Parts: sequence; structure tokens; C-alpha cells
Amino acid sequence: MARRRINPISLSFLDAMTCGFGATILFFMVINGSIGIRADNRTADLKGEVDRLEAEILDDYQDQVEIRNSLRETEDQTAIAAGLSRRLIEAVQEIRTELASYEHSTLSRREHINRLQADLKSLEEEAKRLSAASPSLEAPGDRLRAYVGDGDRQYLTGLKVGGERILILLDASASMLGATIVNVIRRRNLPEEVRIRSPKWQQAVSTVDWLTTQFPRDSRFQIYTFNVEAGPVIPGSEGKWLDGGDRQVLDEAMDHLRRIVPADGTSLYHGFSAVRELRPPPDNLILLVDSLPTQGESPPRGSTISGKRRLNLFQRAVDRLPPGIPVNVVLYPMEGDPLAASSFWKLAVSSGGSYMSPSEDWP
Repeated sequence: MARRRINPISLSFLDAMTCGFGATILFFMVINGSIGIRADNRTADLKGEVDRLEAEILDDYQDQVEIRNSLRETEDQTAIAAGLSRRLIEAVQEIRTELASYEHSTLSRREHINRLQADLKSLEEEAKRLSAASPSLEAPGDRLRAYVGDGDRQYLTGLKVGGERILILLDASASMLGATIVNVIRRRNLPEEVRIRSPKWQQAVSTVDWLTTQFPRDSRFQIYTFNVEAGPVIPGSEGKWLDGGDRQVLDEAMDHLRRIVPADGTSLYHGFSAVRELRPPPDNLILLVDSLPTQGESPPRGSTISGKRRLNLFQRAVDRLPPGIPVNVVLYPMEGDPLAASSFWKLAVSSGGSYMSPSEDWP
């Protein structure tokens, strides 16, 4: 068998093809490696951007939660504010209704007061006619203290200031700041130094001052004020009688009284309850007041009170009085309370005391 001959040209072509294929593979590997490195770098950048966006999304989600919570709190506060606003509107409406009723009753109250003042004037003239002689009340005489006022005054002789144990009970509620409801509402929010100078309150203090000048030398006395509670004007003298013949004690009582500022509601119940604490009981009670009570033993539940309810509170307070004590009433009329004059007049008459409603310049 003949041996095949090898062609050198064929071997050279095969070597060239193999080298070309190897070069191609090497080139591909180089390019692929470079692409992988670039892809990793690019992927790292994109991954960092994705992480940043995820963090921002998480922060936005937390902000949304906080906003929703704030919105819920705001809605709750809005609901509460709406409820408070509704109650305030209702309270304002009640006050307007009450003021309207007061305005309607003002005319009848003034007519009633005018009739009472006319009756008092006729009684005064009758007392002058029956009196054989009238001693001057301007001179202190044998009294320890004198009261010097302004102008030409004519004191009523029907007020009974005598007795062995004299108790003066003075209304110190906010209503003593004025004769009309508008003035009371306006003045009760003023500073204390302004409230204490209210003409109506100063008239009541001056009346007490004048009454102390009429105490007999051998009498004993006590001065109490009342609003939502009652107490003596001299601290620490609860339930004790003071010496009416001691001018220093009388001056001290008046000094303390001049520093009292009217405030709060009117509880005649506590005022008359304080009378029961004095032992022995007074034989003469002088009550200085301007209207029927607005509360009893405890504060009222609502912001308004009817005339019928005030009459009921007045009767409950009168039931607290010990029997046999004459009640002398000095009434400073209050707008919108037409039943006060007749109620206190009946109390004075039924207890054997006296009743008077002084003019604005008395004493």
C-alpha cells in the first residue's frame, strides 16, 4: 500500500485558522472581563441609588404616618372646639334671654319701688307728726363714734339699732358692684382696687359705718359678710360677741370691712346659718342686701336661675334663722329682681323688725 503524502500548504492553513480562533477567544475573554468590571461598577452605582430611594420612601412613609396622626388629633380638637362653641352659643343665648326678661321686668320693678318709696315717705311724715321732739342725729352725744357725711341728710327713725347683742349681716356678693346687671358684669372683671370703689358697695359700707355710731355703749356687736360663704369681718372672731363700748374694736371692724371686695354669688342660706353660731343669739339683726339669693347650701348646677327658684332659696334661708330675732332690712334694689322688695318686707314685718330702701345719697 502506498504511503499518503502530507501537503505542507494544508498544515499551514490549519495553523493559521487555529491561531485566529485562539486570538478571537482571547479577545472575547478580554472584552468580557472588561464588560464585567464595568457592569459591576454600574450596578454598584444603581444599587446605591436604589438604597437612597428606598430610604427616602421610608422617610416619606413615616412623614405620612405622622401627618395622619396630626390630622386625627386636629379632627378631634376640631370636634371638641365645635362642642365648646355650641355650648358657648347656647350660654350666650340663655344670657340674652335672661337679659330680655330683666328688661321686661324693669318697668314693673321701678313702679313697685316707687310705690314702696311713696309708702316709706308717708310713714316718715307720719312718724314726724307723732314725734313730740326729734333729737339731732348729727351730734354723737354719748356715742363713741360719729358719722359725718355729705350734704343735707334726713335719717329715717324707723330703723332699730338698739339691743344688747347687735348683728350686722352684709351682702358681699358680686351683685353689690352695681344696681344694674350690665354694670355688675362690667365691674366684676375689673381690678380689685376699682371694684372696691363701686358706688353701691361704698354706700353699703357707709351705712354700716353709720350703724356702728348708733350702737349703745353697753351693747355687744358683730359684723358678718356673706356671699357663697359667711364670716366675720375681723378674722378669728367667729361666734364671738365684740364690745360695742370699745371704740378701738369698732374702728378695727370698719378698717377690715373697707378692705373687702365684693365677689361670687349670693347664698343667704350661709348668712343666716352664721346667725345660729352666735351664743347667745342676737336680739337685733340688721340685714343689708340687694336681691334674692342665687344659691343655697351648695352652688347651682346651671348658669341661670328662675325667679321661682330664688324665692324657694330665700324661704330655705329664712328657715335657718333662729326664732324670735327681729330682722331689720336695708335693701339696695337690684335690676331684674322685682320680688326682692316684697319678700324682704314680709320677713321684716313677720319678725317684728323694720324695712327700708335708702336713696342713693344715704347716709
